[in-house]
Amino acid sequence: MVLEAAGLALLAAVSPMALLVSGVFLGSARPKVAAASYLAGAVVMSLIMGLVLLAVLRGVDLNRPDHHAPRYGFRLGLGLVLIVAGAVVAVRKKNDPNPSKPDGIIFRLAERPTPLSAFIVGVLVFAPGASFLAAVQVIATSRASFDLTAIAVVVVVAINATLVWLPLLLYVAAPRATGRRLVAFNGWLRVNGRTLLIWVLAVVGAIMVGNGIYGLALNR
Repeated sequence: MVLEAAGLALLAAVSPMALLVSGVFLGSARPKVAAASYLAGAVVMSLIMGLVLLAVLRGVDLNRPDHHAPRYGFRLGLGLVLIVAGAVVAVRKKNDPNPSKPDGIIFRLAERPTPLSAFIVGVLVFAPGASFLAAVQVIATSRASFDLTAIAVVVVVAINATLVWLPLLLYVAAPRATGRRLVAFNGWLRVNGRTLLIWVLAVVGAIMVGNGIYGLALNR
């Protein structure tokens, strides 16, 4: 269960926006303070929403043995939603803003960050997406012990915030090299982030659909 949830969390962590914002904060006047506040917001949002989703899914008893079909039916439905979301992103008309001047409330808050604004950005960027829900759903619908469930939630939250804490650690170890590489990689992300998002949605959706169909077939 932990490995399956961790794998889905890793896909959820592939967020162009999260890495772009990390680059903005690490290039600010107080990079360590801004990035640490951003990390705090990301972890708090991920942990709270993970626990809420876990409580809701456990509350409807999807982890009970006699709820095998609803459990896998939910996974199938979630996978289909992810695939549809990927298709919508793929066919939606692509805007072409100036990549050197990203817009939106998140980047306006990040432009001159304070600890509070950086924390708020972390909360906004890490509002739970479908991939994160898929990871929590795996935990919630298992019959694991409390200890194993707690470990799985912590692992999912930590992996989900990888593109925040990993650049921060690299920056602490090698500020100049990390800054140069982030600038170069963020340029690539601004061009290819939409394609990357489509692939993430499609892959996670296909995994969930396959898992749902397999589980429903075994229940017949």
